[in-house]
Amino acid sequence: MILPARLVRWALPVLLVLLAVLAVAALMSGDMTLSPARTWAGLCGEDSLASTIIWQIRMPRLIVGMLVGAALSSAGLVMQAFFRNNLANPGLLGVSGGGAAGAVVTIAAGWASASLWFLPLGAIVGALAASAAVIVLARRGASTERLLLAGVALNALLGAVTSYVLTQYTGLYERNTQILFWLMGGVEDRTWEHVQIALPIIVAAAVLWPLGRQMDLLSLGVPEAQSLGVDTRRLRRHLLVLSTVLTALATAVAGAVGFVGLIVPHILRLLVGPEHRRLVPLTLVGGAAFVLGCDLVGRAAGGLRLGIVTSLVGGPFFLWLLRKLP
Repeated sequence: MILPARLVRWALPVLLVLLAVLAVAALMSGDMTLSPARTWAGLCGEDSLASTIIWQIRMPRLIVGMLVGAALSSAGLVMQAFFRNNLANPGLLGVSGGGAAGAVVTIAAGWASASLWFLPLGAIVGALAASAAVIVLARRGASTERLLLAGVALNALLGAVTSYVLTQYTGLYERNTQILFWLMGGVEDRTWEHVQIALPIIVAAAVLWPLGRQMDLLSLGVPEAQSLGVDTRRLRRHLLVLSTVLTALATAVAGAVGFVGLIVPHILRLLVGPEHRRLVPLTLVGGAAFVLGCDLVGRAAGGLRLGIVTSLVGGPFFLWLLRKLP
């Protein structure tokens, strides 16, 4: 149900306030709970212990969580515009699976222990390699159905690669544990180096914003968009690249986190309507707030990984959506 116009105007300010509240809660929560006064003192550097906890442990986790949520939700919005289907998500074309496979191979080969940057780079390379075939198909004017079938095949193949690596390294307990831990997705133990890796998400989101009007026209259909002057082949190629980059960067720093790209843009579209120029900023802020909220729930539940919490929320939500379909 779309909100009245006077309430739609307040959607972004409300989400920003919600994000700020969740950010403060994230800085206060942890093994050592900080009071609001001590949190402020830590932020200002007046309390050395609180300052160390906030700036070295919790702030990187907070920033990475917000960037990951913004990236995955906006990638989901892009995929839903690309396929003209509100149930589309970033994993349809194998990008998430490629990132997971690349990271698993990096861990299994022992490269991840050599440098902090190798694991994220492995995930990014895997995601880009998985999407390369899909982008080639898009350049050749492949239909949406063909792209979906290519994504299904890629996901199956990449899942087999991940499973094979897991079975081959059963004797290496430390690496196997790291692989399983990473596949569940999470933002704990993030550092400022992870923040640096995730920062290009801001650039990708800035590139996405001006495409809002063209995505609105694409939602009318390819022939209609072309008749209104949109180069649909170029636009679809740009959308594929943007979705790939956003998902790859998010997967590189947080592992496999599902359902964010489905839940956030779908709910916001139901509330504020289909106009992408309005949806893009709302999706960025809403995705960041959603991931922070799920991370806080995981902490309160005794250390549940972020990917588990999002799946526990997203699974029932997806089934509810399927039930609502005619």
